[in-house]
Amino acid sequence: MTSHSLSLPVRAAAIPAALALTSALAFLPTSATAAGHSADGAAQATAAAADGPSLSYVVNTRPGAKQTARVKEAIAKAGGSVVVSYDRIGVIVVHSANPDFAKTIRTVRGVSSAGATRTAPLPAQSTTDTGAPRMLTEKQQKAVAARATAGQDPLEPLQWDLPAIKADKAHEKSLGSRDVTVGVIDTGVDDTHPDLAPNFDRKASVNCVTGKPNTADGAWRPSASESPHGTHVAGEIAAAKNGIGVTGVAPGVKVSGIKVSNPDGFFYTEAVVCGFVWAAEHGVDVTNNSYYTDPWYFNCTTDPDQKALVEAVTRASLYAEGKGVVNVAAAGNENYDLAADSITDPSSPNDTTPGDREIDPRTCLDIPTQLPGVVTVASTGAKGLKSSFSNYGLGVIDIAAPGGDSTAYQKPAPPAESGLIYNTLPGGKYGYMAGTSMASPHVAGVAALIKSTHPHASAWKVKALLKAQADDTACPDPYDINGDGKADAVCEGNAAYNGFYGAGIADALDAVTK
Repeated sequence: MTSHSLSLPVRAAAIPAALALTSALAFLPTSATAAGHSADGAAQATAAAADGPSLSYVVNTRPGAKQTARVKEAIAKAGGSVVVSYDRIGVIVVHSANPDFAKTIRTVRGVSSAGATRTAPLPAQSTTDTGAPRMLTEKQQKAVAARATAGQDPLEPLQWDLPAIKADKAHEKSLGSRDVTVGVIDTGVDDTHPDLAPNFDRKASVNCVTGKPNTADGAWRPSASESPHGTHVAGEIAAAKNGIGVTGVAPGVKVSGIKVSNPDGFFYTEAVVCGFVWAAEHGVDVTNNSYYTDPWYFNCTTDPDQKALVEAVTRASLYAEGKGVVNVAAAGNENYDLAADSITDPSSPNDTTPGDREIDPRTCLDIPTQLPGVVTVASTGAKGLKSSFSNYGLGVIDIAAPGGDSTAYQKPAPPAESGLIYNTLPGGKYGYMAGTSMASPHVAGVAALIKSTHPHASAWKVKALLKAQADDTACPDPYDINGDGKADAVCEGNAAYNGFYGAGIADALDAVTK
């Protein structure tokens, strides 16, 4: 399970005990060794016996129907069954019970990489939040509504995060365009929520859990037993300004649900690939990605299986960007320095038995957040400081936005009461969550406002404006978030660009006026 927020279990190694945020789980490296490419490696093999657990794989080859057709023949001979083939990017999703499937298929001419997407048998949580949502009673909600000022939605007084990025001022100018859609690639979105229903884009919504699009009505919704993470994220982006509950950063744009996590909360590669391709081909302008791709927190390109996962998701995300989509992703919640020489990852593979491993973050990537072209978002708290849990790193973090923090560390000014982020939950409910999972949708919302202001802007242009308009934020010196006299992280860089805040804190007002 790999989300970067407060609603699901997150990688909690470096999160202070005072914080009940859920984090994303990591991907595990496999021990398979890459075989050399022969002319017809799999074709020379006899059909493999189904004598192992059934696993899911991605096979990456040259794009085009002719090339993938030849590889599909080899897949069948190697004991694989094709689930779906994305010929335009050369990624094929396969199920196989042959323990040597990946090793065999890597020998086929034209196959650049292939690897298992999981270490647990089919069917098997990786969001970037930091704990279970906390809700207010009806009496508490009524007390909040009594404090709302003219023009505010009833529960908006609790949303300190909106003025933190000047979204309240932006709404006086523009709520965003109905022609812009933000795709929430996540655990599913409850489009029946009264704050989400007015802005929901049905045509751009889908269930991608198996790697193959399922467009059945409501397939994008989470079940009662699944995480509320995606619904909270969707509300942060585009909860309608309709006098009912809370307000999103871009309450005039549309939002779609692209469900990619399975019932156990895992975000596997085949689902993530499907999500990006779907967004690319269904009119989505911005995607929000508040998760990491399971089962490895970091995918090492020196490992043949993990290399294949990185390649598949990279192809899909770049395909989306090439279609004009701005991809925004959460940086993660372990207080890791992603620019360090090495990091100890204790959480991979998270779908079987994780164990400590030393990784080099330059060759072992948290995907999709560390992929080329993706906007990587760090989290800030109510005082504007880096959240205690947020990952950071000079040259890795692009921008920062409110994701919340322990109220003991960063307490908001009244009438807000909690240092966490208050927004929508399934079933017409509302609650507090926190994590870089909550920071990323704030940036996705600002990107949607920029796209609304500049409807013909390319993805590259929108990203450039995001950074240029961000408010410069200097490194705290020292960064002692818990006040114990010891630095909790070291920020490198200057006010214009540094490892904590990247180009600065996102600015919604500039997005609608510049």
